[in-house]
Amino acid sequence: MSIWFNIFTEIDFIQNIYLLLFVTVFGYWGYIKSPRLTILYDVCWLGITCTNLLLFLVLGSRWLVQGYFPLSNLYESLLFLDWSLLFVLFFAEIKLKTRLVGAILVPIILSIVSFAGLILPKPMQIMTALVPSLQSRWLMMHVSMMMLSYSTLILGSLLSILFLIVQNITNKNKKKSSYDQLLENVDIWSYRTIGIGLPLLTLGIIAGAVWANEAWGAYWSWDPKETWALITWLYFATYVHARLAKGWGGKNTAIIGSIGFFVIWVCYLGVNFLGQGLHSYGFMG
Repeated sequence: MSIWFNIFTEIDFIQNIYLLLFVTVFGYWGYIKSPRLTILYDVCWLGITCTNLLLFLVLGSRWLVQGYFPLSNLYESLLFLDWSLLFVLFFAEIKLKTRLVGAILVPIILSIVSFAGLILPKPMQIMTALVPSLQSRWLMMHVSMMMLSYSTLILGSLLSILFLIVQNITNKNKKKSSYDQLLENVDIWSYRTIGIGLPLLTLGIIAGAVWANEAWGAYWSWDPKETWALITWLYFATYVHARLAKGWGGKNTAIIGSIGFFVIWVCYLGVNFLGQGLHSYGFMG
């Protein structure tokens, strides 16, 4: 009975999350167009705060009912990704003091939860017993670190894209002076965010290797998911190397960071659609 009650309230929560995110998207866009409407500023904060809380309740209730951390399939990982993206958005807006980040990121968050709730097969959304291959203490460590790294790297990559967009607008309008501070902050925090995401990805890969050895007797098997995780690590390590060793910054590294946005999505979602390899359960549920 408690399971059915939990599923019923989860459906209600997801519907409310759709509504909140939809309103929040227009709140961000409206505030950017009319910054004097301070009520829209409050709508943005209220929207991401309430959505974050609802996602926390959905994941928390699944954890209580299932008895294990809810990251066993693609549906649950998408919800966790949304939660972590909203979490890092809080800090990004505090540091950057602009709503441009949320105006780009929140529509992506809405798309993710819409994909999870409307596109994925219903059997993937129902709570089930943990498959034997996932019954390990390393589940929470490995998957949570990977998801947190994805969310952080996605934000860092979006900041790189934002840098290129703002720079292009200022070059066309010849109003560089009014945007110099914004460009500098976006460039710095893109680097810092990616600089945080790379160690998280490293921890996730190491935890995954230990788990693989425990489950299959080998630390590395060149599974498609493992291969793309390595490619992603090498790509963002190249970004960090370019900043530290080569002294690059601004447009050069922003281009690298922008391409990284697509690298992450191939690693996280693209490989899953192949339905092949040791990580195929991540899509099939």
